[in-house]
Amino acid sequence: MKYFTIRSGAVMPSIGLGTWKSDPGVVGEAVKSALGMGYRHLDCAFIYGNEAEIGSALKDVFTAGDVKRDDIFITSKLWNTEHAPADVEPALRQTLADLQLDCLDLHLIHWPVAMKKGSQGIDGSSILPPEEMPIIDTWRAMEKCVDKGLVKDIGVSNFSKQKLQDLLSKCRIKPAVNQIEMHPYLQMKELLAYCKEQGIFLTAYSPLGSNDRDPAFKRPDEIPILQDATVAKIATKHKATPAQILLAWHLFRNSAVIPKSVSATRQKENLEAASIELDEEDMSTLAALDKHLRYIDGSFWFGETSPYTLATLWDE
Repeated sequence: MKYFTIRSGAVMPSIGLGTWKSDPGVVGEAVKSALGMGYRHLDCAFIYGNEAEIGSALKDVFTAGDVKRDDIFITSKLWNTEHAPADVEPALRQTLADLQLDCLDLHLIHWPVAMKKGSQGIDGSSILPPEEMPIIDTWRAMEKCVDKGLVKDIGVSNFSKQKLQDLLSKCRIKPAVNQIEMHPYLQMKELLAYCKEQGIFLTAYSPLGSNDRDPAFKRPDEIPILQDATVAKIATKHKATPAQILLAWHLFRNSAVIPKSVSATRQKENLEAASIELDEEDMSTLAALDKHLRYIDGSFWFGETSPYTLATLWDE
């Protein structure tokens, strides 16, 4: 297992357990299972709606004494409706209360998109223009949370190189992590190089293609990366599964990765990807797969009254 030392000196394990789409009533046991087999990195978010159950599971594990709080790197994310500076600390405190923690290891701005306070659904009318709720104002409120000891490191998610450049030109505390969709079909080479230059680690979400997401957000011509013949061939070479090859690809590039699974068998397989050593030939072969294909393209933020388009969200 690789470990990355981020800005505060905190150590982030390269493979974590993602909890997006992990249902209430299931996610708690999934967390216990993962921690029992050696996971030491949990990725959470307020909007996932399951942090209270995760908190109960963590309490049980800590009470049993098998794992200590300091052994686990825990991430959560600030939702879009809480970008106003006055809302940032209360939102973090709610996450801490739900997770039953005194301090978070990493808190991320979930999307570079601000929504009106109290908005329930996702539609263009609920989204605020970026000039009305500047990211730097949200960020400065997050910096104050670091000062108060509520979180060790802060970062962002779904940020382009351009959005990072703008933030870095104004911030006091630099982001430690940028969490983005990334896999061999979406390799993000330029962003990876820029973040390395700036001391920002990338964490990959949807590394296996997020095939279990809502069908409404899938395209008819979508290509499941887990079914890619090239990935399958490399998996056969290493006596591994295609999923393990996709995860090992991230480790070779020194990125963290957070596959989601509530199955103990798959959790174990995902964790074992840390022992797979891809070679330069494998990486060269996988490099040829880049299609700049996003499974999570953010199109739910677009609409007639939305200030965002595909171009302005990703700056491409």
